[in-house]
Amino acid sequence: MISVVFIGYGNVNYHISNALYEAHQVHVKQVISQNNKTLSPTLGDVSFTTDFQKVEEADLYIIAVPDDAIEDVSNRLGARKGLVVHTSGSVSMKALNTHERYGVFYPLQTFSKNRKVSFQDIPICIEANSNSDVALLRTLATSISNNVTEVSSEERATLHLAAVFVNNFTNYLYAVSEDILKAKDLDFSLLKPLLQETAEKVQSLSPKEAQTGPAKRKDLKTMQNHVHLLQQLGKEPLIELYKKLSEGIQQNQTNENS
Repeated sequence: MISVVFIGYGNVNYHISNALYEAHQVHVKQVISQNNKTLSPTLGDVSFTTDFQKVEEADLYIIAVPDDAIEDVSNRLGARKGLVVHTSGSVSMKALNTHERYGVFYPLQTFSKNRKVSFQDIPICIEANSNSDVALLRTLATSISNNVTEVSSEERATLHLAAVFVNNFTNYLYAVSEDILKAKDLDFSLLKPLLQETAEKVQSLSPKEAQTGPAKRKDLKTMQNHVHLLQQLGKEPLIELYKKLSEGIQQNQTNENS
């Protein structure tokens, strides 16, 4: 059994702890959080504390806190015999190098506490400063996911950047679309079949192949109408965004065809 202590209990560790609690090879031993929080019902018998002086010994410590707090929390943890990892996509493994054994356990997914996720197909990117600890992380990761890859800090930073574009920025555009529809009392649910098809297309086509719309067609009249409509709706700040995205689509298509 691999004993695990979770440090931080935001969205990421909430879901990882639930998944690992149900894994046969893992013993979720303790959760530490600076804030008083109620643990998931799944973790009913797991120890919880806000006191770093009461951290228990374990095979593995998983730190999931804001990126700019990782080094501070790592230092507060003190010397440990077990492997210390963080879950960040953008922070180097070396942020934990005050420990003898350190690494990264990065699930490449978006997490919200009120939405359950299945880890089976979630990519988990692992890294450690020794081959034996890479093997330990692989055992842990494969207990919940079928998609486990050893990824360097540099590669992981690139993955995280791409993930911000495909997830965070895309979700922002969903919010923009919802706001545009609200201006005319239209429901965002009308777009959901389109969102579903867009997501499903890139499972079999490259994003460039899946691209459609007026920018790709160079339909200037429709694009001008859209800009005018944004003005009518009082959404002038979105005009520059619309133009930049349209230019990006056209440039992307030009590069593809050159």
